[in-house]
Amino acid sequence: MNLVLDPVATLGRFVLSIITLLGELAIFTVAALAGLFRPPFYLRNFGRALMEIGFFSLPVVALTAVFTGMVLALQSYVGFSRFDSSSVIASVVVLSLTRELGPVLAGLMVAGRAGSAMAAELGTMRVTDQIDALSTLSTDPMRYLVTPRLLAGVIALPLLVVVADILGVAGGFLVSTVRLGFDPTAYLQDTLSYLKAADVVSGLIKSAVFGFIIALMGCFHGYRSRGGAQGVGGATTAAVVSASIMILAFDYVLTQAFFTP
Repeated sequence: MNLVLDPVATLGRFVLSIITLLGELAIFTVAALAGLFRPPFYLRNFGRALMEIGFFSLPVVALTAVFTGMVLALQSYVGFSRFDSSSVIASVVVLSLTRELGPVLAGLMVAGRAGSAMAAELGTMRVTDQIDALSTLSTDPMRYLVTPRLLAGVIALPLLVVVADILGVAGGFLVSTVRLGFDPTAYLQDTLSYLKAADVVSGLIKSAVFGFIIALMGCFHGYRSRGGAQGVGGATTAAVVSASIMILAFDYVLTQAFFTP
């Protein structure tokens, strides 16, 4: 009888743990967002988080965007030249970057850099009782630690994506004109003629959602970290993995919402 019931019990425990985790995440999110509408507002913490997520992530996002645009132009040329359609490379590069690759790659890079840093910082504060000390000093830890990071993530990532889009298109332009022999003026004209405001706006909306996800996952896993250094390491890994998976999942959902006829 136990051989029959044990798998069912294991599945039940797994489902209950997932439901419990989702409930904790929902409560955590509501508590963090509540800090946006009630003072005090910790502007210094917000500025620090904005620099950490945005400015200090700029080099890795910029390099990723440039090389992605260059590779995308080369691969597009190899594929479309088989059908005598190499003239569409400019449109493929700009639409791919603004709609998908810019927001997604920037999100994944920031999740690996800033999301892990947030989880490690808050996890260290948790295991060294610094978060409990804030409560003792009548300071709301959610409003002091989490809310500024969520707001910074929503603002910083779209700014990074704007830079990523520009540099990615520049990388594709450089390869197409120098390596593949395209006329620079014609390439720029094709880029501008195919690019629409809706393409850029959809990418920026995606990036704002991704920034919120990155900050939320980093703070959530760090805030509930337990077990010393090992717990902090586990929280850091969980933050990056969960943020990356949610970025890819929400990318599909948002793409379905924006571009389904």
